[in-house]
Amino acid sequence: MALKKYKPTTPGQRFKLISAFDEITAESPEKGLLLSKRKSGGRNNEGKMTMRYIGGGHKQMFRVIDFKRDKEEIPGMVKSIEYDPNRTARIALISYKDGEKRYIIAPHGLKVGQVVLSGKGVPPEIGNTLYMSEIPFGTIIHNVELRPGQGAKLVRSAGSYAQLMSRDGKFAIIKMPSGETRMILQACKATIGMVSNIDHSLESSGKAGRSRWLGRRPRTRGVAMNPVDHPMGGGEGRASGGHPRSRKGMPAKGFKTRDRKKNSNKYIVERRKK
Repeated sequence: MALKKYKPTTPGQRFKLISAFDEITAESPEKGLLLSKRKSGGRNNEGKMTMRYIGGGHKQMFRVIDFKRDKEEIPGMVKSIEYDPNRTARIALISYKDGEKRYIIAPHGLKVGQVVLSGKGVPPEIGNTLYMSEIPFGTIIHNVELRPGQGAKLVRSAGSYAQLMSRDGKFAIIKMPSGETRMILQACKATIGMVSNIDHSLESSGKAGRSRWLGRRPRTRGVAMNPVDHPMGGGEGRASGGHPRSRKGMPAKGFKTRDRKKNSNKYIVERRKK
């Protein structure tokens, strides 16, 4: 998971710091697990731009990822570690004993030829998916389900991990990457280990063009707009814009937007760090 720095032969190369992709073992993806991916350019069905700063980008194919890990007690061998343009983490192609192939989010340290399992009575080793009731305390986990059988919803981005702290009744208490401590039903599944590509947060694209390749267009600052376009626009000279807020007037930088009556509040033991 090393990073690659380039000689400053051009202005774009000077600050370029990207993944060396040394863990990637396959050039092309598994064709049976690909879906076409259409881009809207931020336009709705009438052709009207409803989301700004979206457009262009390289054509991408969607990889179908198995977040449920419901092939229980069937061993699967890791055939390859691959790049996925749709996510920050790497993905692993698993070939199961019954002949089926599936993609999973690759945990850090997963190797080609390794066997992964899921279900009850499975050892808590990297890449294996267990029920919360069977995971040892203090274990590093990712791909955490919110509801039994729903599929992983939490802790899926590069380098992230949660930790199982304790159990209380039918709930397991885990510490999230944000620092929040919350309760998850013990009937939910999670995968052992942290997510791969742990150096992703240290990467630097080096030039604006790499953002355009990802389909991101230039973003105009609110303070550079007119008063009719943004609450922070206008003023004589280069005004600071006043209190930071969104285009719709919602205050930013510290203003709490979470609903105090939200149903899932009762599952949060401790809020995330300020």
